[in-house]
Amino acid sequence: MTFSSFSLDTVLLRAITESAYDEPTEIQKQSIPLILAKHDVMARAQTGTGKTAAFALPILQRILIQQPCAQHVRALVLTPTRELAQQVYKSFCHYGQFTHINIGIAYGGVSTKNQIAELKAGVDILIATPGRLIDLLNSESVNLDKIETLVFDEADRILDMGFKEEIDQITERLPRNKQTLLFSATFADEIYKMSKNILVDPKIVEIDEKNKAADDVEQIVYAVDADRKRELTSYLIGSKNWQQVLVFTRTKQCADDLAKEMTKDGVKSSAIHGDKSQGAREKALLEFKEGKVRALIATDVAARGIDIKGLNHVINYELPYNAEDYVHRIGRTARAGNSGLAVSLVSIGEEWLLTAIEELLDIRLLQQWLPGYEPDPTKIAQPKKKTINKKNARKDALSSGNKTNQRRPTPRGRRR
Repeated sequence: MTFSSFSLDTVLLRAITESAYDEPTEIQKQSIPLILAKHDVMARAQTGTGKTAAFALPILQRILIQQPCAQHVRALVLTPTRELAQQVYKSFCHYGQFTHINIGIAYGGVSTKNQIAELKAGVDILIATPGRLIDLLNSESVNLDKIETLVFDEADRILDMGFKEEIDQITERLPRNKQTLLFSATFADEIYKMSKNILVDPKIVEIDEKNKAADDVEQIVYAVDADRKRELTSYLIGSKNWQQVLVFTRTKQCADDLAKEMTKDGVKSSAIHGDKSQGAREKALLEFKEGKVRALIATDVAARGIDIKGLNHVINYELPYNAEDYVHRIGRTARAGNSGLAVSLVSIGEEWLLTAIEELLDIRLLQQWLPGYEPDPTKIAQPKKKTINKKNARKDALSSGNKTNQRRPTPRGRRR
């Protein structure tokens, strides 16, 4: 099968050809015909499998057939983070580069002035984060009465980050007769509940096993004392000459502290998280992509918004409280058919987090000892972690990515 099999407009096929795509991925093969047939779609596939093109191409095709009309926003794509909004925006701009379709973007952390001016000039497709879209709606800077297609990209993350109230406000202002598309890398129970309220007789597309990590990612777990994690991280990057490594922490403070200490170790590092200004986040990401920074230390706010070609190494400095976030973290590598390596560091008292990941993925991740960094057997193990409420764990895991700065309760026995 080729992209021409979908009867896409020649201008879209030209853009696809310039992308050097030989044939559609499985998520694209199954989703594009359903979307072109105007069905509501609920689709799940691993990160890096081409989900954005799966909804971008049919949306562009639909507007081309009806002719662009920038006086009204015709398609709305909601994303959980600014980084993902930028990524999706660039994809739409690329696929629509030979069309006259106007594409806009709106996200928080920057002034609304330019975004409002862009909307006034006319936008056919708008990519937005929920919080900023609410601001624009309240100021009457955007009208959603003519929306024909609504997309929730990384829908589970949108719910995780506490945007339920904003989503309800947004959907109330949308026309009833519209197509709704829900794309995600995982299908949690909350997603199914959400789908019943916003989708009408949806077609379900599931490309792989539920909550399955990418096959091309090698997963290694090192047991190490908590106070030697930073030393081991710098050693791995330096001794193996890794030039581009994405390192995940659970908290913003840990990300900032780790970036400073690793830079002192000789591994130039930058931190990226929700408290950073948009300019600082963009600068850190750009320097990482250009190779000016070897390690980018990120909280889970970046787990769904970083798409770097050729990224081969991910380190889980701290395992996430929400096991599903592990899938998204390691999904930043081994994208587009490439291979990758995900290293997780586990110290005494954190084994329960590893167990949760193993249960989710239905695999066994054996802990290894790296010579010179063996755990100290004299250290006293903390009491076994009690089973915690999944909803509370999810909130705790996402404290670094939430739009508020409310203090989250610290699990007993853990230091923030």
